[in-house]
Amino acid sequence: MLKFDRVYDITVALGLEAPVYPGDPAYERSLVLSMNRGDEADVSRLALCSHSGTHIDLPAHFIQLSPTIEALPPEEFILPVRVIEVADPLVVTAEELAGYDLSSRPALLCKTRNSTSGLVVTPQFSEEYVYFSAEAAEHCVMVGLRLVGLDYYSVDGFGAEGYPAHRILLEAGLYVLEGINLAAVPPGDYTLICLPLRLDGCEASPVRAVLLK
Repeated sequence: MLKFDRVYDITVALGLEAPVYPGDPAYERSLVLSMNRGDEADVSRLALCSHSGTHIDLPAHFIQLSPTIEALPPEEFILPVRVIEVADPLVVTAEELAGYDLSSRPALLCKTRNSTSGLVVTPQFSEEYVYFSAEAAEHCVMVGLRLVGLDYYSVDGFGAEGYPAHRILLEAGLYVLEGINLAAVPPGDYTLICLPLRLDGCEASPVRAVLLK
């Protein structure tokens, strides 16, 4: 049984805080039934991208014939995690990651300027976010991580040709958690819960991501 003293909700609110990655369909909510219109209950219709807001990418995002969401057990998304604060204001580098012991926990979340400046909860999408270098992604693979998380909506720089960080991580079988808000989270060790919806055939899913301390 999990024991914890505090829960940090690191999820960005869809329709309120989360921007839309260029080219992705926007999140939309409409009422099919409405008590304001005289119906007995409210019932919402949702339209969104599988990569909307705080979401997890599976290898199937880039790797054909990889398992999709419905085939994976929930314990894959409940992991001991280390949160580190990245000093570089532009990019997560392998050199900075090498200064941390990342081998003791299977998951890593990087707190960057994206969180501390409030960029991750600004509805207007920004092309100027902190991202992972290819070398940093390779370092994560080398130390044996199973999940990597970043506090913006892509681990690759905007417009990066070939999506190198995605491909390096996903080809090695890692999961990629994107769009988390770590502004209130001190660096340290936690339990991460980021359960995806059990969507048939999907390569990614929005999640409600929390850290337990």
